[in-house]
Amino acid sequence: MRLGVLDVGSNTVHLLVMDAHPGARPRPAHSHKVELRLAELLDPDGAVGDRGVDRLVEVVGDAVHTAEEKGCEEVLPFATSAIRDAPDADAVLARVRAETGVTLQVLTGEEEARLTFLAARRWFGWSAGTLLLLDIGGGSLEIAYGMDEEPDAAVSLPLGAGRLTAGWLPGDPPDPADVKALRRHVRARIARTVGEFARLGRPDHVVATSKTFKQLARIAGAAGSGEGLQVQRVLSRTSLETWVPKLAAMTTEQRRGLPGVSEGRAAQLLAGALVAEAAMDLFAVDELEICPWALREGVILRRLDHLPG
Repeated sequence: MRLGVLDVGSNTVHLLVMDAHPGARPRPAHSHKVELRLAELLDPDGAVGDRGVDRLVEVVGDAVHTAEEKGCEEVLPFATSAIRDAPDADAVLARVRAETGVTLQVLTGEEEARLTFLAARRWFGWSAGTLLLLDIGGGSLEIAYGMDEEPDAAVSLPLGAGRLTAGWLPGDPPDPADVKALRRHVRARIARTVGEFARLGRPDHVVATSKTFKQLARIAGAAGSGEGLQVQRVLSRTSLETWVPKLAAMTTEQRRGLPGVSEGRAAQLLAGALVAEAAMDLFAVDELEICPWALREGVILRRLDHLPG
């Protein structure tokens, strides 16, 4: 069957159309992505507001039309931290439903971490052993650990690259004092969770998903997207520690010139790098591997698991 996953994230609204059936690897058929950057449209109190909702309704409506044109039998619509944490979330969801017919399922942070972990487990297989998963989105950081398809521990922290950039790094290039303050904040927040995972033991394999990690791996020398999903891509802590001060000294325009860095994500790359560096350091990760599958694939896989045999 042809399924669509409509992901209303903090950075993008992404419709991923996949041909899928139980027992087989889902295959992407079409991708429709709009960089809405909802996290940057939020009011000072975190509300989406009229301007953000107007744009969101427009983009969701376009995505629904695309799903129909591509022959999707079912669309699985969900929203993550930008909507989840907004004080006007109920009003936003009601208006999207009234004007587009789409009922967005708002995932909790833990659900987001668990579904992303499922996707990583299916991608790497049982032979990868115990996994530690890291995922940096626009609004939150997800961390999960386990040896099965359901992680033994899963948390979500408000440390997304878009959220932190908007709240902590107003300058371009950023003020060194702001970078130092953000670095301190990120490390303190992640450090609170380290003990919960440390008691579970060392993972056999550390993996990372998300555009932020992919771009960091790319500027550190990993293969580009044109070389296919099957190529192994890794990111070392040593490489990341070398790149963080370089990114901090760059303007957004200069970051856009780096290999693999998209125009819409360039402004957020430093905040994402600070989160990635802190997580790898505090969890004592020397090297991690990039997983091509993430939350959207996890949603598809979970849906397929619940289809009748």
